[in-house]
Amino acid sequence: MIRVLVVDDQIVVCEGLRVVLNNSPHISVVDVAHNGAEAIEKVAQLSPDLVLMDLKMPEMNGIQATRIITARHPEIPVLVLTTYDDDEWILEAVRAGAKGYLLKDTDRNDLVAAIEGTIAGKTHIDPVIAEKLFTFIRVGEPLNREIVSTLSERELRVLQLLANGLTNAAIADRLHLAEGTVRNHVSTILAKLGLTDRAQATAFAWRYGLVVPAE
Repeated sequence: MIRVLVVDDQIVVCEGLRVVLNNSPHISVVDVAHNGAEAIEKVAQLSPDLVLMDLKMPEMNGIQATRIITARHPEIPVLVLTTYDDDEWILEAVRAGAKGYLLKDTDRNDLVAAIEGTIAGKTHIDPVIAEKLFTFIRVGEPLNREIVSTLSERELRVLQLLANGLTNAAIADRLHLAEGTVRNHVSTILAKLGLTDRAQATAFAWRYGLVVPAE
């Protein structure tokens, strides 16, 4: 059972998510929090498997809370669920350590799949957000070829597949490698690029136009 902490300043949203998620056979909402500070306290108390995080909230917003939660509890993924699709919110959420970014109009089945996928190590990005990331690639920062050139051909391919949302096991199957070898490649990629997790690696790949279809 995936134990989820729902964080949103709107009570009706929290209760609606509680009903939707508790109807899933594999998910249970352990509690709700209505601001970032409360979320930090409840994560420490309850040790949920995943935090479903809104962004714009009183006292402490979701970006600040995500940054603190991921620093203190790196084993607990934070999945953003918000109405805000501004570029600044998206990039700051990823930099803060969010493992995925969904909008509140996400279909309930897609939300459940995203929660289960995040626990499995996948990165879930709403299509609207993905389009904004691709737009940022086209008009954003130029590729730092010196940094990327430190990656081997194999590491670059692993990064591309990771950015498509594949798990280590799926990447291993695709490239005919042992899962432990893929895990080592991912660790090396993060170290070489100065990144901390898969979500940041995904954002990096999209940002600099490194993503190719998973096929």
